[in-house]
Amino acid sequence: MVQRSISFQLRRLLRRSRPAQLALVAAFWLAGEELVRITGLPLPGSIIGMGLALLALGVRGLHIGSMKRGANWLLAEMLLFFVPAVLALLDHSELLGLMGLKILTVIVLSTVAVMSVTALTVDLFYRWTERDERAANAVA
Repeated sequence: MVQRSISFQLRRLLRRSRPAQLALVAAFWLAGEELVRITGLPLPGSIIGMGLALLALGVRGLHIGSMKRGANWLLAEMLLFFVPAVLALLDHSELLGLMGLKILTVIVLSTVAVMSVTALTVDLFYRWTERDERAANAVA
């Protein structure tokens, strides 16, 4: 009876407390890091930790509500994770001038090119599939 009460209180804490949920997310991350260190897997520990969390959710060992508030807070505060990138940009002031404009142009043009070629390829394969289905229906 006491063990059931402790389990209930732990689940209740995880569902209501954002810091506890953040600690759970960090625990999965650290478990992934430790697993990578022990096994030598060629993957980042954070990816392994995310897989462990997905596994726990999949086998219903963990409820989505036990991590949702903490994960949503991390997503809401994601701008803080980009502060080091902004500080690096300030160290390289040449990126704020003509050099940065050239780099930005290359990034935008290459992104548009990749998206266009992908869209055209998907459209082409969709048309081929439709044509093959019409031909199969005409024969039948």
